[in-house]
Amino acid sequence: MDWKLFVTTFATLFVAELGDKTQLACMLMTAESRKPWTVFLGSSLALVTVSFLGVVLANFICQYISPAIIKKVAAAGFMVMGALIFFDKI
Repeated sequence: MDWKLFVTTFATLFVAELGDKTQLACMLMTAESRKPWTVFLGSSLALVTVSFLGVVLANFICQYISPAIIKKVAAAGFMVMGALIFFDKI
């Protein structure tokens, strides 16, 4: 196992997910239901499934499109979203 990649992936996603809408939704569901373990298990399964789909899709796409092109398309997409947010279009 590539431990550097593992730790980098964990740290990046951990910081990115702090305070996002998913975490707020989990907090709300836990507060309303008073069943923290059920919410934890459901949200954990959902996040693992979404991550799995992302990895599988990326693996499939990278067979046909170079990672450099994907990186540029993703960067352009983030720039467009940033501009839309900046100009209050979203």
